[in-house]
Amino acid sequence: MRTDSPVQENHDTDADTPRVYDPFSYELHENPYPVYAWMREHAPVYRNEERDFWALSRHADVLSALRSPKLFSNRNGISLETELWGPEAYKTSFFLAMDPPEHGQLRTLVSSGFTARHVTDLEPRIRTMARDRLLPLLEQGEFDFAGDYAAALPNDIVCDMVGIPAADWDLIRADTDQLNMRADGEEDRSPATVAAALRLASYFVAHVTELRRHPGDDLTSHLLDVRVKGEPLNDSEIVAFLFLLITAGNESTGKLIGNAWYHGWLHPDVKRAGLDSRPGDWTSETLRYDSSSQMVARTVTEDTVLHDVLLPAGARVALLPASGNRDRRVFTDPDRYDLDRDTSQLISFGHGPHYCLGAALAKLEIKIALEEIGARISDYEIDMTYARRVHSPHQRGFAVLPCSVTMRDTPRDLPA
Repeated sequence: MRTDSPVQENHDTDADTPRVYDPFSYELHENPYPVYAWMREHAPVYRNEERDFWALSRHADVLSALRSPKLFSNRNGISLETELWGPEAYKTSFFLAMDPPEHGQLRTLVSSGFTARHVTDLEPRIRTMARDRLLPLLEQGEFDFAGDYAAALPNDIVCDMVGIPAADWDLIRADTDQLNMRADGEEDRSPATVAAALRLASYFVAHVTELRRHPGDDLTSHLLDVRVKGEPLNDSEIVAFLFLLITAGNESTGKLIGNAWYHGWLHPDVKRAGLDSRPGDWTSETLRYDSSSQMVARTVTEDTVLHDVLLPAGARVALLPASGNRDRRVFTDPDRYDLDRDTSQLISFGHGPHYCLGAALAKLEIKIALEEIGARISDYEIDMTYARRVHSPHQRGFAVLPCSVTMRDTPRDLPA
């Protein structure tokens, strides 16, 4: 029996009551959308005094900020956590913590691995990896969709791209899952999170050292040969890139697959259509309705007035694309989950020079993940009693999502 419903999830009994936007609050993680709705209507330039940041929630404002890197700079990173914010943010976020032109110079070095042609060429490999993860789970009939499939598949793909041996993929995922976790209301990382970061750093250093001795046909080996202003990237820069690629490629995509699965369960018509023939639309509407990527931070470089509110130079600003995707000024009836909706204006992957490098790959991974399972099952149920959400200021999704599946009598044919 369902213990949740679309009405319960989106219903707001007192929309005019002032809300607190705190990205570190577990209560917000459970359902941020009523808070976003209040902000869009009553505080489009929101101020959190306690944590010393501002927030933009309307689609037009978020889009404009994303398009304006000179005014809304990445130079201090994209995270509000004190330990990840500041002029040395590039050490952990690599080119995400840089502005043009430096950002573009470094982004270009790895962009060849994410072109539309290259991503299309990866489809057979992604399907093989999806089936390798999926088929043993279907034999069980019951499994954790979030952990065992949705999160595992993108992690497998990105680890494969950077040359990490298959035997280590699950170890990498366990530590990357820990990186974004925060205690309720806490900005600082826990000892467990710090330990996971150190293990990953140590692993990546050893991985780069090994590939310098024995390079392969992978993205990390490619980085060993590139030059920036005539100089090769050093090990620290390559390790920072590995952190960026593996955490970004793993977290957002895996959580989005789980969110699609959850909302399909809440909306039986969507579930039937998604499983039968519309995994692409299922992907796109989930990206709009409940994006895994909720917030990115910026630094304002000069005094700016927006909606009659002064954003002072140097201010930290949280941009909320997940809120913008629910803005009634852009999307009609935005709190309705609708596979027939035009999603061309969604901003889940950002915009401007920092538009997500892996967007095409992520959309293909999500579509294939849903398509492969839809070809083999006719129905599924989720046990929300044991479901558990991720608690992160940036990511929205499930850490655990137990489900049971009903197999089709005859699997639907898909590409080999």
